[in-house]
Amino acid sequence: MKAWMMILASLSLTTFANAADLTGTWRTIDDKTGVVRAHIKMTKQADGGYIGTLVEDFPAAGETPLVTCNKCPAPYTNKPIIGLQILKGFREDPNHPNNFIDGKVLDPRSGHIYSGKAKLSSDGRKFRLRGYVGISVLGRSQTWLRQE
Repeated sequence: MKAWMMILASLSLTTFANAADLTGTWRTIDDKTGVVRAHIKMTKQADGGYIGTLVEDFPAAGETPLVTCNKCPAPYTNKPIIGLQILKGFREDPNHPNNFIDGKVLDPRSGHIYSGKAKLSSDGRKFRLRGYVGISVLGRSQTWLRQE
């Protein structure tokens, strides 16, 4: 009986430890239209923070595809959209598991950089990102879905 309980506890700890990992590719879903807009590859840095790189862009119907980030501030100005780092600095909140804080989000369509925070679902499949200026109330949210 003890061995069974130890195996169950081990599996639970493994699941919990991996639940907060953002590493992988995510589909961004437009909060206004519900359409997939991009694929973002999230990687964990040596300092424990995460960055997100745009690996595929899907323009909305009637929208001109972006090739370079011509509205973006330096150092992103005129950089190719594919391969552009659009998220950086996100780290897990030590007081709130599956919550991420201190991030910055670049919107390549507008060229604006926003503060960011996010929450990963308990099953690790949905990532709710909030970009804002000043305070979180003055912002916009998107739900991202983990790619299989």
